[in-house]
Amino acid sequence: MQKRHALKAIALGTAAFAGSTLLTACFDKKEQTLQFRGVDVTGADYARDLPLTDHNGQARSIKDFAGKVVVVFFGFTQCPDVCPTAMAELAEVKKALGQDGDKLQGLFVTVDPERDTPEVLKAYMANFDPSFLALRGTPEQLAAVAKDFKIYYKKVEGKTPTSYSMDHSAGSYVYDTAGRLRIYNRYGSGAQALTEDVRALLNTAA
Repeated sequence: MQKRHALKAIALGTAAFAGSTLLTACFDKKEQTLQFRGVDVTGADYARDLPLTDHNGQARSIKDFAGKVVVVFFGFTQCPDVCPTAMAELAEVKKALGQDGDKLQGLFVTVDPERDTPEVLKAYMANFDPSFLALRGTPEQLAAVAKDFKIYYKKVEGKTPTSYSMDHSAGSYVYDTAGRLRIYNRYGSGAQALTEDVRALLNTAA
């Protein structure tokens, strides 16, 4: 059942991107010739910011991470497979970057703020990399961010009121060091593909 929900969410997330209208932005020739392993969404007019609070209680924005490549993933801590796999791969990417690993910022946005308290989120991030941050907001804030990012999420009732699960989109959003959305990384693409794209963005900024 969980696998079926995950596949459904992935398909919905991919379809949202396929149907999105991309705007042309002004980039230099070096950036225009970049070939990404993920979906190039340079110039997109969505996923503009993340006005949420991190697990340390600090209000956050994409601009806070200027100089770093930022990878954003939406999920929830009780996710049995998709979320831990995506975050483990992101930790693998950071290690593969070597000394440049400090220039990668992982952000996990919970779609389950009801159960994912700051304490729970902090402990969850520690399982992957202590530098990764988890973001949360009120149900209203989450709905606004999800709309801007064109992501899908929905509660799936369980046997008890607290045993529910969450269907959600499963891709990652990759921002360059100037805070511009550049890549949509589909779930299942693997750590190597994401590593190559992150390294390409870092090399462009160098």
